[in-house]
Amino acid sequence: MTAPRRPHVIVVLTDQQRWDTTGVHGNRAGVTPEFDRLAREGTLVEHAITPNPVCAPARSALQTGRYPTATGVFRNGLPLPPDVPTLAGVFDAAGYATGYIGKWHLAGEDGPDGPVPAERRGGYRSWLASDRLEFTSDAHRTVVHDEDGEPVRLPGYRSDALVDAAIRFVADHHDRPFLLFLSLLEPHHQNPADDYPAPRGYRERYEGRWVPPDLAALAPGAPHGGPYRHLGGYLGQIKRVDEGLGRLRDALFGLGIEDDTVLAWTADHGSHFRTRNSEYKRSAHEASVRVPFALTGPSFRGGGLVRQPVSTLDLMPTLIDAAGLTVPEGLHGRSLLPLLHGGSDPRRPGSVLVQISEDHIGRALRTERWKYVVRARPDTDPWREAAADHYLETELYDLAADPYELDNLIGLDSHAAVTAELRAALFGQLAHVEGASPQITPSPTRSVPQRSPDTLPRSVPWEGVRFGHQRP
Repeated sequence: MTAPRRPHVIVVLTDQQRWDTTGVHGNRAGVTPEFDRLAREGTLVEHAITPNPVCAPARSALQTGRYPTATGVFRNGLPLPPDVPTLAGVFDAAGYATGYIGKWHLAGEDGPDGPVPAERRGGYRSWLASDRLEFTSDAHRTVVHDEDGEPVRLPGYRSDALVDAAIRFVADHHDRPFLLFLSLLEPHHQNPADDYPAPRGYRERYEGRWVPPDLAALAPGAPHGGPYRHLGGYLGQIKRVDEGLGRLRDALFGLGIEDDTVLAWTADHGSHFRTRNSEYKRSAHEASVRVPFALTGPSFRGGGLVRQPVSTLDLMPTLIDAAGLTVPEGLHGRSLLPLLHGGSDPRRPGSVLVQISEDHIGRALRTERWKYVVRARPDTDPWREAAADHYLETELYDLAADPYELDNLIGLDSHAAVTAELRAALFGQLAHVEGASPQITPSPTRSVPQRSPDTLPRSVPWEGVRFGHQRP
């Protein structure tokens, strides 16, 4: 009897994309018809949470299935260790062709922005990427680097150019099982200009089409300035990426391999557009940590809706499991396959841990209903320290009543019992993931909720807590 052919696997990763930009999550701007089709015909993860709302830590978790503190990549600028099992390493050992295209951001700060040494590529064989793509390219000038570290300029709008490269990879390797990781920069801002450069005409098409409730509440009175000025370009970028996904799927169909290909789309983290701190992420709010996540193809077609919160570090073991390969020991992530078709996994915790770094050291727990957040003392150094031994409770949100986290309930007597329950759950997660038992100081008691972009209660006893830590 002939063994079934192993599936091809493609991951499409966007950068800084909020979950609520997609139609299946209620956005009416109409920028993601291809993602929505993928989610409807396959499996949609309703509450997908990044393990860390910072680029490199989130990406290390996607490649390893381990929390950033376990890989050592707890902030940007730290390299992925060569001795940690990776997604590409597992597929390569199983005879897959492996390819990486786009932004890597895991080579470490001791190297240049573009070329990545072979030993720091996470096991990928075929290579067309830059470590920090935002610094080697702009919207219409895409420069990546090949296996020899030589620069390659790709024509066209940046996401189009990378999708074109992905289609070429698929065409060249479709006669054997392959793993392709397509890592796009969009809809990340272009750093030097602090702008969201969409293709010509796309910004104008989507200006004024959508304002998320958190921006409307936290940046009122500035419809043409502040974060509002970015939304048209942000949505325009996502629309073009979505069109690229459609072209990629057309290529799979044309090659006769669409039904044999697992295709996943997710993001490293979201964006709160500077409404929660001095930049775009590095907070525990949904806008920072909740991302789109859908899969289709073998195992996932008709999988339905996964309702319970899961971490995107589950992506690695999920893809390995779907390919019929052996999942490495010691991962924090778990395969999503038991959750498909309304299933359950009794070994899964009912909450997702989020680690926060760089701006401050924080931890958050996300359940289906609640968000509980703690923050380290201000005398800790979030650039050099991955964790802390003492935290203060700073935030509690009821996501059922307040999905955009505008009313901070921490310290309210009315919520003391649920706070204690979440504190205990966080202790359990920290013991399991970090092997740590830190002290957590309860929040000062208050009588009314706090509504403010400032995440700390006004009566916080730790003076001088910094919201804009200056990174070297």
